[in-house]
Amino acid sequence: MKQRNTLVALFGALLIVQPVIASEVHEYSLDNGMKIFVKEDHRAPVVASMVWYKVGSSYEQNGTTGIAHVLEHMMFKGTDKHAPGEFSRIIAANGGQDNAFTSRDYTAYFQRLHKDRLPISLELESDRMRNMKVLDEEFAKEVQVVMEERRMRTDDDPEALTSEAFNAVAFVNSPYRWPVIGWMNDLENMTANDIRAWYKTWYAPNNATLVVVGDVKPEEVFELAKRYFGPLQPDTITPPKPVKEVTQMGERRITVKAPAELPYLLMGYKTPVAKGNDDEWEPYALAVLSSVLDDGNSARFAKRLIRDQQIATSAGAGYSPFARLDGLFMFDGQPAKGHTIAELEKAIRAEINIVKEELVSSDELARIKAQVIASEVYEKDSVFYQAMQIGSLETMGLSWRVGQQYADKIRQVTAQQIRDVARKYLIDDRLTVAVLEPLPLDQKKPRLPSSGIKH
Repeated sequence: MKQRNTLVALFGALLIVQPVIASEVHEYSLDNGMKIFVKEDHRAPVVASMVWYKVGSSYEQNGTTGIAHVLEHMMFKGTDKHAPGEFSRIIAANGGQDNAFTSRDYTAYFQRLHKDRLPISLELESDRMRNMKVLDEEFAKEVQVVMEERRMRTDDDPEALTSEAFNAVAFVNSPYRWPVIGWMNDLENMTANDIRAWYKTWYAPNNATLVVVGDVKPEEVFELAKRYFGPLQPDTITPPKPVKEVTQMGERRITVKAPAELPYLLMGYKTPVAKGNDDEWEPYALAVLSSVLDDGNSARFAKRLIRDQQIATSAGAGYSPFARLDGLFMFDGQPAKGHTIAELEKAIRAEINIVKEELVSSDELARIKAQVIASEVYEKDSVFYQAMQIGSLETMGLSWRVGQQYADKIRQVTAQQIRDVARKYLIDDRLTVAVLEPLPLDQKKPRLPSSGIKH
């Protein structure tokens, strides 16, 4: 699945050092409601500091899509104390790196820097948590940057355009149906006052989590957090009402026509996630099933569809057990020369039918589990990834302990459970299919010059 390495694509190469030694996560809270999580990792004199806000695109409404992401951009545009762009200049001057990201479920801001520079990071973050200034002229410029980002990453990318249309059809009432970057019409009609209202609604210490991982002492970090974030006043936060996607009652299918070199197939089946699922083993069985089909050159899709049958140039499967709301088990691919989208879909469905009928062998299951667990261990070699895991799980309403238990949950998955979830969830009544039908590339409209987007 092309989305499998999203974090690496977003944040570049991670800091890789010697194998991580398991250490305790220390939990604290301030009187204003802010949560703090600190994990020691003394292998290098560096620290990853992240502030997470429990708000993302799934908190938006029709007409305001993209506002969480635009506000993320505006958080770099100044406070009463610091001029626009000064935040990043200060971090860079102290040898650090900073950025931010918005997802469906959260917005987060991070710095990677020497451990001695942590107070600078916390002082700056505490300042913009409550004192951000939304200048009309800065908003006018930045919303144009976001619109250009949308043109570059979605409108001019036929596969991304197909994925966006797919989500809008796969989900009916779930806010996962709209894009994180927002619909262009909503961006064109967004105002600086919309940003000010969103900031006032969601950006407060009692809706935020600080995660620090690296060469630090937990109590010292807590004292710094009290110094910088403790004086901030909490606000009234009203969580969004519970959303449960309506039951799908049959296969949905769309065609997207756009200038492109190759056709593209996207398939998704409605599936549960770990949060709120009564059968807690199911998401982990689905995760292993995803790896059976697509996890490197030894997985079934690579071996059978690409090398043996040579029906596809790419074929992938993807599933994440962790999200705020229920999601999808995804398949995608492109047919090889001389083959059609219909043939590729038929081949993928054939592989799905095999996992529904036949138990995964003990040898294959052992190999897959070893790969999944090894990948998890390898990712934890990064202080940044460790902070990512703690922050994302906590902000989605899960516990950081879920991440610590992941490897054990994967080890417990059985071949029978894999077959059971395939039979239960990979059925036509839960399926949405999108097909990209290429138009000639000369129909592609010229794109405006890039605006030098940072985020």
